[in-house]
Amino acid sequence: MMPHGRLFKAAILLVLCAAWSGTLEAQLAKPEPTPTSVEPRTANPANPPAAEDYLIGADDLLNVYVLDVPELSRDYRVEVTGKITIPVLANPLTAAGLTLSQFSQLLSHELKAQGLVSDPHITVSVDQSRLHTVAITGAVKKPQVYPVFTRTTLLDILSQAEGLAEDAGNTAVIHRGDIGIRAAGANGAPVSSQQPQATDSLTIDLKRLLESSDPKLNVNIYPGDRITIPRAGVVYVVGAVNKPGGFTMNASSHGMTVLQALALAQDAKTTAQKSQTVIIRNDAQAPEGRKQIPLDLKAILRGKNPDPVLQAEDILFIPDSGAKRAFNRGIESVVQAATGVAIYGARF
Repeated sequence: MMPHGRLFKAAILLVLCAAWSGTLEAQLAKPEPTPTSVEPRTANPANPPAAEDYLIGADDLLNVYVLDVPELSRDYRVEVTGKITIPVLANPLTAAGLTLSQFSQLLSHELKAQGLVSDPHITVSVDQSRLHTVAITGAVKKPQVYPVFTRTTLLDILSQAEGLAEDAGNTAVIHRGDIGIRAAGANGAPVSSQQPQATDSLTIDLKRLLESSDPKLNVNIYPGDRITIPRAGVVYVVGAVNKPGGFTMNASSHGMTVLQALALAQDAKTTAQKSQTVIIRNDAQAPEGRKQIPLDLKAILRGKNPDPVLQAEDILFIPDSGAKRAFNRGIESVVQAATGVAIYGARF
């Protein structure tokens, strides 16, 4: 006969074994959860696009999962026309320019409308994407190609490019890609395939955008778009000045005046004939393609004459006695003699 202490321990072990056995049976009897959705696969796992934001583009490879319909659940390539061919449907479906959610709803509607699936549950994800980038070039601090999986804005792209360069102009030129043309109307609103296509390029006033933050100017940027920031114009100051050369018209300014250009050239020399100053301006109708605008710099400095605003590519020529003789031999001779270099090389 077992002692009482051993009987007590044995009873405890029997109770624990029974509890563990019941738990194990309950876990084994518990049915496996039925899958209701598939996690989207994306070309950029570190930053997966949301189904409501990602815009489908031509040549994308989409994974379509139709619950309980394995015959339709597979990868589909978006054609160059922006359409996807589903074998059981009579006509291809337009996909480019739609979000993943919108295409899922469109496919669900078509399957149900044609009586193929009574209550379709569809998940669409991205397997591959080659065209979801935006290129920004020109006068920005970091021009390059950036991956963009959703619609974004011009200011967002400028921020990724680390802002404008010092010689940036006042405009941004946006060349629309296929997605942008399909997805953006005249005011950046989504359009259907039946509506007219959006313009393939537009110009934005950067000065107004940066100063006023006008939301109408902060346009949507779509994958496949290209942004170019032209460099600002250059004004040249030559002749009897202390620092002749080309000077950039800053994008934040309202234009460069004669006195501002003179200050950048570190003032005129003591031998300068200020009253004989000339602005040389491009003019296709003038001899040699340039016209001469006489200017009395001495009167401007005294405040007797207004300080005119220069145009891009203007040459402000302040002669002295030697340069005046060269001026009589022609404008090009003046430019060459005053600077010692080809004036148009100063911008590079």
